[in-house]
Amino acid sequence: MIVGICGAGTMGRGIAIATLQAGHAVVLYDLQQHAVDEALASVRAALTKAVEKGKLSSEAAERASAQLQGCSTLDGLAACDLLVEAIVERMDVKHALFTQLEQIVAPTAILATNTSSISIAALASPLQHRDRFVGLHFFNPAHIMKLVEVIRGPETSQATVDLCLSFARELGKTPAVAKDVPGFIVNRVARNFYNEAQRIVMEGAAEVPQVDTLMKGLGFRMGPFELMDLIGVDTNLDVTKSQWQQFFLEPRFMPSLLQQQVVDAGATGKKSGRGFYTYPPTTGKNEPS
Repeated sequence: MIVGICGAGTMGRGIAIATLQAGHAVVLYDLQQHAVDEALASVRAALTKAVEKGKLSSEAAERASAQLQGCSTLDGLAACDLLVEAIVERMDVKHALFTQLEQIVAPTAILATNTSSISIAALASPLQHRDRFVGLHFFNPAHIMKLVEVIRGPETSQATVDLCLSFARELGKTPAVAKDVPGFIVNRVARNFYNEAQRIVMEGAAEVPQVDTLMKGLGFRMGPFELMDLIGVDTNLDVTKSQWQQFFLEPRFMPSLLQQQVVDAGATGKKSGRGFYTYPPTTGKNEPS
């Protein structure tokens, strides 16, 4: 199967790595050719690292690398059987992408969105073939995290759901079918993980590193602030705003002023070198910002 991935950021790269390791061909798309080139180099570096760690044979890594292509025009995705969108969390931008893709790919191709919170029904609304549109929500880092939410829209066919379940299992993931509700399963739970942590800091009950340390002491692999930095503080904030709006401004999902201030300061997380922590390029250690 040929899998097209729209968006060459952190999530798109992770999905590409997992897909290649499962033996599928990947076409990685982004608007800017330099972003495509950087992503291709990053994915191939990750494959090499997997070989060094003994998680992938050198032969498998070579095959995977050979099956990786990139493009900066949508026409390059025409031959794809499954397309996974992993771009900015904005409905208008996603609508524009999917309406164009539907005119380019084969009538049998599946269109999937990696949205964290936006309604599948709303995203599918401008499409002609809504039966082949589905939510396929990976978690960051996508090549490591095992869970994948498969979100069925009101017009998504069972055949589309079944194909996505099979695809996720081929990637070594554990798929869970979710209904089309704001935040689906995980992000509805996770809003409280992020929001309450920020309330604790804003009330002066603890500092950012203390909250993360305590949560990791309870068994979480990362604290809420570390995870927001990894995902992208701006991306995480967009998801929170979207879910809050879809729940008609339910107070428990209200975005945090602290997170908005961090984003306004341009501290969007690891990708910018600074979020709730700073990330010195030489040491790679985390320091409170």
